[in-house]
Amino acid sequence: MIEGYMGRESVVAGRSLTFHVSTDADEFRVRFYRLGGELAFVAESGPYPGELRNPPPHPDGVTAHASPAVDWDWPPHDVPIPDGWRPGVYLAHFVEGDDRRAAATPLLTDADIEGYAREFFIVRPSNPGRTARILYKKSTFTRHAYNRSDREDVQRASSFYDHPVYQDGGQARPAGHQLSMHRPGGVIDLAYWDAPFIAWLERGGYDVEYCTDLDLHEEPDLLTPYRLFLSVGHDEYWSAAMRAHVAAFVRAGGNAAFFSANTCWWRVHLTDGNTAFVSDTDHHVGDVYPHLPATDQWWPAAPDGVGAPENALTGVSFRNGGMWPGEWPGDRPRAGYRVQHADHWVYAGTGLRDGSDGGTPDALGAGTALIGYECDGAAFTRDAAGIAHATGADGTPTSFLILGIYLLDPVNEDFHQLRTGHWNCPVREPGNTGPRAATMGLYTAGGTVFTAGTTDWPVVCGHELDAGVVRVTRNVLDRLAGPAPAGGDAGTRETAGRDAERRVTAGP
Repeated sequence: MIEGYMGRESVVAGRSLTFHVSTDADEFRVRFYRLGGELAFVAESGPYPGELRNPPPHPDGVTAHASPAVDWDWPPHDVPIPDGWRPGVYLAHFVEGDDRRAAATPLLTDADIEGYAREFFIVRPSNPGRTARILYKKSTFTRHAYNRSDREDVQRASSFYDHPVYQDGGQARPAGHQLSMHRPGGVIDLAYWDAPFIAWLERGGYDVEYCTDLDLHEEPDLLTPYRLFLSVGHDEYWSAAMRAHVAAFVRAGGNAAFFSANTCWWRVHLTDGNTAFVSDTDHHVGDVYPHLPATDQWWPAAPDGVGAPENALTGVSFRNGGMWPGEWPGDRPRAGYRVQHADHWVYAGTGLRDGSDGGTPDALGAGTALIGYECDGAAFTRDAAGIAHATGADGTPTSFLILGIYLLDPVNEDFHQLRTGHWNCPVREPGNTGPRAATMGLYTAGGTVFTAGTTDWPVVCGHELDAGVVRVTRNVLDRLAGPAPAGGDAGTRETAGRDAERRVTAGP
């Protein structure tokens, strides 16, 4: 048995990475892989002495569940990350046992990214933005909110959603649900959303650098060297500093692309030396909600919320979108986005039509589960020709241009339908009966902000399930960041870099 977690989920090349491990083996090793066009083995580090530690008990006395609220304080180990490691998302695989047992453990493949006894981290460059124009933010706060701290043989079920811990606050600590980022749990969301999209980016020759939510929170100038900021997949939890830094970047002429949804739904407050965070959410503790209304929801007016609708930045909100009511990620309607303004540069080269010639509008992503499992939208109205226009009544910039729309049906649990909104939206806005729809579009205010309006955009694009989605993604990247660099095949460059990494031996 072995499991672990990172002391911090990012490290600058040339500095040391700290990881924390509990194991019943006398010793263990760590194998490092880089996510690219394929999962590539980089190095093995160790051996390290093994030590078994128990998780902290749940403060509410919930039998068989550990506390998600405190640092698990497992033994730390440091490994220097060589200067030669390329920027990217890396996987650390904890391998228990001696040399003989480790040698019998096969290397991971692309099919093994998801699983236990592994964690991910990001290697950042010592000279950011020197070659890359794109900064990809991995949504680490959201990952931690959903991390149940399970082990392959143990269901601890401890997170914001399973047996959360609510604290009343005080002494400068805000009230809300408390969550430590120093807990194990393995890899799930990275394999689903990020891995296929990262592989697609590298196959396409895009030079991308990466950061975590914590990096964006702590560093006001993090975005300065780049032209395009990416939010990908499920990006639900944001701090005020994160949002302020992206908004300032856009005002100054930087661009942003939200290939994500349920984006910036909850505000978080960093605590415990930025190893934990608090958010006053609507997650129940036992059979009760400890505090309603939940004051860390971005869009409601203060004091019952933050009073800063997220769509002022992203253009859209989960408030006007919806979600799949069944198991995650589930199968979903495959109608795709109804195309509007097909002559816009976003649609260049897709061959899609908008029905302005009297025909039926095409649908972007038709035949794929593009919409959902969660999706965001903007308040809208339709003109006499049936074209949807953002009203701006919900905080969406009035210049927001709706390019694709999928109307969500009224709330129901029918297998073939998506459910509109979040349960507290009709509670907070009982008079809001306007239509809700997954919405793709953009606006310009200093820089340009594109939003895909759905969590699974990177899945459809990454696996190249729809040519139109792939082309729209390329159009957005090439327009907002500049075209992929010329001078060599991306696969050749990656192979050469991988060979160089394999010559690196990481030591304890």
